[in-house]
Amino acid sequence: MMKTIAIFPNIDKPESAGVLKRIVDFFADKEVRLMMPEATARLCGYPELGVQGIGKQNVDIGLSIGGDGTLLGVCRQLYAKNIPCCGINIGNVGFLADIEVPELESRLGKLLNNQYYIEERTVISSSHYSRGQKRFLGHALNDVVICKGGVARMLHLGLSVAGCRLTDYKADGVIISTATGSTAYSLSAGGPIINPAVKSLLIAPICPHTLEVRPMVIPDEDKVRIHIAAVHQDIQITLDGQESYPLLPGDEVTIRKAKDPAKIIKFEDRNYYYTLKNKLWRNL
Repeated sequence: MMKTIAIFPNIDKPESAGVLKRIVDFFADKEVRLMMPEATARLCGYPELGVQGIGKQNVDIGLSIGGDGTLLGVCRQLYAKNIPCCGINIGNVGFLADIEVPELESRLGKLLNNQYYIEERTVISSSHYSRGQKRFLGHALNDVVICKGGVARMLHLGLSVAGCRLTDYKADGVIISTATGSTAYSLSAGGPIINPAVKSLLIAPICPHTLEVRPMVIPDEDKVRIHIAAVHQDIQITLDGQESYPLLPGDEVTIRKAKDPAKIIKFEDRNYYYTLKNKLWRNL
């Protein structure tokens, strides 16, 4: 049965052109239909592969070329269609992207022959309450971050979990992360590393103005509310570091586990600890 693979190259990375050509060449004589977003296909010199509304197409696999950020964007784009995604890493670290460039053709062969497994990763969704109006913002696989913009003053934040108002504190912001995102921004903010098999969320304050507020791991079924209490006019919320929206004093943001997980393609010869060892502690 013919497979349909949607390719999403990061056109801002020069290396993606060579990787894309190797993919097209590899599948040229195989029972595979390749497609790309229409505008990207034209820019990359493959207009015949371009389709409109690629997120609504019947696709078997989404294949990203870039770093983890590229793969996160592809996962969100294909999330509604429940399509498994796989990443080719040409970035700096790559916790999610499981294919390295030197092994490209061998991994593509495994994709073709179904020699992989699918990890389900928790997705969180975010809603915004402002001036009596509710708006759904979107989904995130790594994290939702509320932070100040260019002004130096700290934010005054109220934190509630599972309906319980826990604390009010001053900080530069707060990160609500999935276990997948524990090795992203949260790690830099002093949060723990959490194996994605642990169904949890992580709340990590950004530079809190008190020693009593520490990163906290909670069940991923618990709903988190953040209240913006202080008069501060330069506040924003970001989803996976890629989508950003302004917030106002008095606003509330709700973060909860989304209905369905994201599906990430992995290979049997690697597990989470192998990735940690080779990405974080390769020199030890």
